[in-house]
Amino acid sequence: MNEIEKLRQIVQNAKRIVFFGGAGVSTESGIPDFRSVDGLYNQKFDYPPEEILSHTFFIRNTEEFYRFYREKMLCLTAKPNKAHLTLAKWEAEGKLLSVITQNIDGLHQAAGSKRVHELHGSVLRNYCTKCGKSYGVDFIANSSGVPTCDCGGVIKPDVVLYEEPLPEETVLAALDDLRSADVLIVAGTSLTVYPAASYIRYFRGDKMVLINRDATPYDKMADLVIHDKVGEVLSQI
Repeated sequence: MNEIEKLRQIVQNAKRIVFFGGAGVSTESGIPDFRSVDGLYNQKFDYPPEEILSHTFFIRNTEEFYRFYREKMLCLTAKPNKAHLTLAKWEAEGKLLSVITQNIDGLHQAAGSKRVHELHGSVLRNYCTKCGKSYGVDFIANSSGVPTCDCGGVIKPDVVLYEEPLPEETVLAALDDLRSADVLIVAGTSLTVYPAASYIRYFRGDKMVLINRDATPYDKMADLVIHDKVGEVLSQI
């Protein structure tokens, strides 16, 4: 039995699948990842991307932050790919309990997924740091310099920057789902970003599947490992 057949059998027998995904889920939609050879972290900028995407940098160099953010983090023409669409279909069929994602692009919801735990927030949501008023992504994309609220406050994307904690409610809900899942599919992530990567240790179910282009530190823990593109794999199930 080949890997796809094994995965098909695991999915067929599953009752409560939780999908845990990273940047590799969205690369097939044309959104660059961070750590691969062509990823953002291997491109040359005036400052390292890790520094630009930090809370300190946002506060001290807000205009420079937004220059990078608009150019590199907003991919508003991206559409859901075969991975997003397959997961939404599984949820509609009652197979999939939820998606836990490290991505901030909103493509799971665009594909139709309802229960999505966004560990790192979303570029689609923005808020005033002074009065809390909400703003959509188009407001950020179409503004220049530092976007400001009607009240004069600086608007910040609702994404988790370096030095910021993950949203507690989202994390607790994700961990609850991980504990109650019978199958965990981890895909498109290097599993090197903490604390998110450590959350898969809360899984106590029957089968863990790992789908990623490259090897990860958790490959030995998985019942099935497939080194391939996520959308290509899931669309065959």
